[in-house]
Amino acid sequence: MRSSKLIILSLVCLAMVVGGCGGKKPPEEPAQPPVAETTPPPPPPPAETTTPAPVEKPALSLSPVYFEFDRYDLRDDARMTLGANGKGLQDYSSVNITIEGHCDERGTTEYNLALGEKRAKAAYDYLVSYGIPASRMSTVSYGEERPADAGHDEMAWAKNRRAEFVVR
Repeated sequence: MRSSKLIILSLVCLAMVVGGCGGKKPPEEPAQPPVAETTPPPPPPPAETTTPAPVEKPALSLSPVYFEFDRYDLRDDARMTLGANGKGLQDYSSVNITIEGHCDERGTTEYNLALGEKRAKAAYDYLVSYGIPASRMSTVSYGEERPADAGHDEMAWAKNRRAEFVVR
């Protein structure tokens, strides 16, 4: 019995050796970290090719010129103002203007309309001599009908004896 136990035990060991040694297993490769599928980052947006907004010129501002009582000849300060207005009109070559002649309240309506026209014409002639085309300008007289100052004293009247420039 002992020999049969020994035989059985030997067979069992042999079976274990034969079954457990089916050959060497290849060495296991180290586990690779999982590869996350990533999409490449989007390409940068194309450079802005928009045209910069044009720089707008400031609005044309033309100053009035003033006259002495019952006169339409240009004073020195009026010539300086007209020179600045002429420069502005050269810079804005597509602008057309109306020159308005005005008077103070003294004198008849007819007289003041005629005097206002002469004042507007004096400014017009100066601007033409400055190089502004006559086709860009027109004149109108309002006489005493559109005062800049409604007062009835010399300070108010001095403001009303003028030629104004209206962009049209």
